[in-house]
Amino acid sequence: MKNYAPLLLLIAAFSACRKDRPQEPEEPNSVGGAHGVYILNEGNFNWGNAGVSYFDKQTGTVVEDLFEPANGMALGDVLQSMEIDDGKGYLVLNNSGKVVEVDTAGFTVTATINGLTSPRYLLPVGQGKAYVTDLYANAISIVDLDAHTVTGSIPCPGWTEELVLAQGKAFVTNKNRPFVYVVDTASDQLVDSIAVSRGGNSIVEDAQGKLWVACTGGAGTPPALFRMDPTSLQVEASFPFSSSSASPWRLITSADRTALLFLNEGVYRMAIADGALPGIPLIPADGRNFYGLGVDPADGTVYVSDAIDYAQRGRVFRFQADGTALDDFLAGRIPCGFVFR
Repeated sequence: MKNYAPLLLLIAAFSACRKDRPQEPEEPNSVGGAHGVYILNEGNFNWGNAGVSYFDKQTGTVVEDLFEPANGMALGDVLQSMEIDDGKGYLVLNNSGKVVEVDTAGFTVTATINGLTSPRYLLPVGQGKAYVTDLYANAISIVDLDAHTVTGSIPCPGWTEELVLAQGKAFVTNKNRPFVYVVDTASDQLVDSIAVSRGGNSIVEDAQGKLWVACTGGAGTPPALFRMDPTSLQVEASFPFSSSSASPWRLITSADRTALLFLNEGVYRMAIADGALPGIPLIPADGRNFYGLGVDPADGTVYVSDAIDYAQRGRVFRFQADGTALDDFLAGRIPCGFVFR
């Protein structure tokens, strides 16, 4: 009988010395912990290749996709957004017309909410109740998160997009109407609208309880940021861009909510007390195709994604709050957003 021991020892020694293996855990132990970042990978339209990457802040390791390995199936087509509520993650799949509920501890599917036309963003608005905006439905869907069903709808014309909860009301942006719509969450009725520019795409609440919306403009309305009072339902200040080609979007707040950050090719930062728009970017694009933006509420680290050519895997860049570069890493295809744990 041949003695294979020397050969086996040689193979083992060679394998132990390899340096080209990815330093990524097969099963991230901190998926449900407090030290990770979910990176939402939109995927290509009609390709069904959406996914969720995971960055462990403590170890610096990255998992390209959590969903398919945990569930043995693809997530779906075009991951638009994700919301976490009561230990559950709600993944909004735009072209698949559904919301997938996962247990954030292991990222396994616990339910699917169907019956949606082209969902965009989900916002919990009460015990077991959420609103879901939509591209084509001309309505905001009312969803029972416990029963995982669509229970009704709120008529609202046009492409409804991001929404935020304040003063017992949901404030809803609209991409092709020059209004922010106001919904009473107790009655599920549209009760008012606030005139802004067309192209409303993102909305946030600042440290003073004021609401800010970013609009890309169009049809005679300029690209602009607007500050609104959620009690009086009035616009308090508007900040129009001098160039009609400006396209402010992905509006978010700093960790302490005293400043705004948004994309307009580069990343811009504006204190909520400023009287004018910022003139230069905090983080220049420098030829990169910036597509997603997030701020870690724990330490203020800025995350920016580069979609590159929308075909290959995208890259995520991390910066200190002052714009100083930290590091970067690969995610999935078309990384569009971040959810922090």
